[in-house]
Formats: sequence, C-alpha cells, structure tokens
Amino acid sequence: MEVMYLLVPLSVLAVLAILCVFAWAVGAGQFDDLEGEGLRIFDATDAALDADQADADVRIEKSLNDVAARVPAEIQEKGRFE
Repeated sequence: MEVMYLLVPLSVLAVLAILCVFAWAVGAGQFDDLEGEGLRIFDATDAALDADQADADVRIEKSLNDVAARVPAEIQEKGRFE
C-alpha cells in the first residue's frame, strides 16, 4: 500500500506532462490543416527535393513512355492504357 504514495503523484505528473505537450501542439498549429497535408501527396507540382529525386522522376517518366510505346494500338484506342 505504501507504493501508492509514489504511484499516484507520478501518475498526476505524467498526466500534466501529457496535457502540456498537447496544449503546446494545439498552440503551435499542429492540428490546423489535417486534410491539406493528407492531400499534398497527390499534388504533382511539387519540385524535386534534390538531384537524385529529379533523376528518378526522369527515369520513371521515360520508363512509362517506353511501356506506352509497346502497348498495341487497339488497347490504347479503347482507353485502357493512358
């Protein structure tokens, strides 16, 4: 039972610390635009972060164009490959 004299104050301190961190996050605007950040990944207008990413984007685009060139014309006309 003596351990309760230690655990209860520690629990209260832990709850206060969690509330302080939550209050800081709300005050700092961490929860202001929840949906915008989720949709940002779909925005193709973002610039490359570095040269490696730019090179990878060019290689992917070239690979997609190569695959599109090998698809038969009748499949492309039906709109199954874009």
